[in-house]
Amino acid sequence: MGARLFLAFDLGAESGRAMLGSLRDGRLDIRELHRFPNAMASLRGHLHWDIVQLFQEMKRAMTICASEVTPQPESIAVDTWGVDFGLLASDGSLLGFPYAYRDSRTDGAMAQFFQRVPRERIYELTGIQFLPLNSLFQLFAMVRDGSPLLAAAADLLFMPDLFNYLLTGEKQTEFTFATTSQLYNPVKAGWEVELLDALGVSPDIMQDIVPPGTVIGPLDDEASRDTGLARVPVVATASHDTAAAVAAAPAQGRDWAYISSGTWSLMGVESAEPIITERSRDLNFTNEGSVGGTFRVLKNIMGLWLLRQCRQAWQGERSYTYRDLTELAQSAAPFAALIEPDHPDFLSPPDMPEAIRAFCRRTGQREPETPAHFTRCIFESLALKYRLVLDQVRQVYPHPVNRLHVFGGGARSELLCQLTADAVGIPVIAGPTEATAVGNLLVQALALGDIASLADIRVVVRESFPVREHEPDQTGDWDAAYARFQELHEGAVNQ
Repeated sequence: MGARLFLAFDLGAESGRAMLGSLRDGRLDIRELHRFPNAMASLRGHLHWDIVQLFQEMKRAMTICASEVTPQPESIAVDTWGVDFGLLASDGSLLGFPYAYRDSRTDGAMAQFFQRVPRERIYELTGIQFLPLNSLFQLFAMVRDGSPLLAAAADLLFMPDLFNYLLTGEKQTEFTFATTSQLYNPVKAGWEVELLDALGVSPDIMQDIVPPGTVIGPLDDEASRDTGLARVPVVATASHDTAAAVAAAPAQGRDWAYISSGTWSLMGVESAEPIITERSRDLNFTNEGSVGGTFRVLKNIMGLWLLRQCRQAWQGERSYTYRDLTELAQSAAPFAALIEPDHPDFLSPPDMPEAIRAFCRRTGQREPETPAHFTRCIFESLALKYRLVLDQVRQVYPHPVNRLHVFGGGARSELLCQLTADAVGIPVIAGPTEATAVGNLLVQALALGDIASLADIRVVVRESFPVREHEPDQTGDWDAAYARFQELHEGAVNQ
């Protein structure tokens, strides 16, 4: 039997890629067909996503695929970053550019909504961690501000569902994404009407929820005509990018945790059921859906966004690559300065290096001076944050954790992975670096019957992609650094 081809769109907050997967004899080969930039666009004081440009880039990739790839792919699927959504009018037209999750309109929204529904009740209903960017609080901000867009909306579609609609004309919401919104009840397995009622938003604007690996429908006539692709099936893959990445973890058993390492670091465990307890609430763990009806019990950690924003700030003096910065950091003195990566000052500052310097000044530490010092500070602080979260995982997860899988872009950095192993004290298995695209592709194969289960997906991943194992060494210095970090963390929490 010949190779089966699948086309994955993996859209991140920094860039989008069209990845072609070829599955033959239990092995997956991937290659990039097209890469294009993505960024939040500022329009009259608000941050939005340019969905029109993104869709044009997707069609360009499909055109490339139609002209260069034989045979044509068996299916197409889209995954994206989380929480954001678009609104449709009753005639199916798009009501404006979707807001981006870092937009300031959610400032104060959490505290204000807690006056309608207490924090404890929201967590009891949803099991989702509290972040101002969550879909719940984005919707509340629109309600609070009297948004005419929301008043005119007939349908709400999350970002991957919106692209599926543009490709097929069909409106559905995929499970892994629905669970991240803080509008979904994982116990009832449906939208939480109590919260929608508290918002004053009709449940009618929400879509039917389908599991990952559902065929949404064929590519519509317009998309087929514009790109030259046949009317191939469009699949609702694990459409939240972290869900796709976790599906591609080359793991076995259940004594492992993971970090999906990119702009954000998503760290947690895979659980057969959601973990919704007072302790998980107090520790701010979230319960997000995954493939096979499992749940990602995890925490969002500010990840390589910190280094990305520093790198952008330094472009005036030199255009550093991530490899350049990692090599410079190798020779920098360890533990010279530490930060709490999740401090609110790092969410969207105008000048990230200055935000880091200001944090160090406030906490009585020597300020980083060079890109080497900043990079070392960021990497060590992330590694210590991972140790803190792993300690918290062990308080809510009933199984031992003996290995840590790191996948995504951060798995490329041998320094970050080694520092993480040293900090957490257990082996770190790094790879695959393209886990999100791999998970997207293999869930498509699951949808079309080429793969039978999540366990089989992981067999294919282990057979197809090499990993690197980092054993922990140095422990004494890390223990002292961890004690310092815990003080910084407590100071940030209690600020």
